[in-house]
Parts: sequence; structure tokens; C-alpha cells
Amino acid sequence: MAIRPDEISTLLKQQIEKYKSEIEVVEVGTVIQVSDGIARVHGLENAMQGELLEFANGVVGMALNLEESNVGVVILGPYTEIREGDQVKRTGRIMEVPVGEALLGRVVNTLGQPLDGKGPIETTEFRPVESPAPGVIDRKSVHEPMQTGIKAIDSMVPIGRGQRELIIGDRQTGKRRSRSTPSSTRKATA
Repeated sequence: MAIRPDEISTLLKQQIEKYKSEIEVVEVGTVIQVSDGIARVHGLENAMQGELLEFANGVVGMALNLEESNVGVVILGPYTEIREGDQVKRTGRIMEVPVGEALLGRVVNTLGQPLDGKGPIETTEFRPVESPAPGVIDRKSVHEPMQTGIKAIDSMVPIGRGQRELIIGDRQTGKRRSRSTPSSTRKATA
């Protein structure tokens, strides 16, 4: 069987055309200390606050303490398998969880993954875990007092439906125990 140069060149050209160079650049750090669900990782200088980091055994953690020489990571899973010297890589994603109607009645873990055995959560909307709360003005005002039925608790702790901050809440929502008279019946004092 004779080798023909034109067949070899066409085969080489075809393989060169099919070749795809996929280079994945991943920043990798090393665990320098692990204790009580917290890991100190060295070598992740570009890690972001709240970023998900993946340990060598597949457990995920969230970067919280960004220092010059290391990153403090809260481990969101079983941490007994993680040892000093293990590799940790950045994911480039800020921690977010699924939101929406699909979560009603479901039991999820800290990453928003289902624990109830009812299958995956079908949602396309996600929200970052660390997001600013809406301002006091943007929240719905307290529109009705709520009572527990236990007089000691109701007199000490104001509970109302609506805005969270009842200390600066609306009038007549049950924050005060003393009754004020309507403005029309008050006497003007000098």
C-alpha cells in the first residue's frame, strides 16, 4: 500500500479545521486552615466578596473575609473532608439563589438546591444573597396591627403587618398602649 501525499495533506487539513483550542483559565488557591466550617485560603487574590468557591471534593463555599494574604471562606456543605493543602478554585459567580413561584412549598438548602425530593426547581429567576434591603420609604407602610393574643407580649413588642420598622411606623397601629384623643377634641393650651 503506497502512501499518497495528497491524501495525507487533506487529512491533516480536515483535522486542523476540526481542532478547537479551548483554554480554561482558572484561579486556584490552597487551603491553609480549616475549622468549624470556615476555611482560610491562600492564592485567590482576585476573589470577590460573596463569590462561590469550589473545593477539590466538590463542596462549595462563599468568600467573605477578603484579606491581603488569604480569603476567609464559609463552607456550605460537609467540611470534614476538606484538609489543609486542598485546592480551591474560583467560579466567578456571586452567590445567588432561585426565586419565584416555583419555590413555594419547597425545602431548599443554602444554595437553593431542593432537599424535599420533589425534583429540580423550575425557575429562570435568580437573586443575589447579598443584596441591599429596600429603603424605609419604599416599603409598604404598616397598615394593620397584629396581636399574638398574649397581653404581655403584645404590650412589650409591637407587631404589625407591612413595614418592618415599627419604631418609626405609622400612627394608630398599636405601638403605644396609651390612647390619644382625636385632634378635634383636644384642648388648645398656651
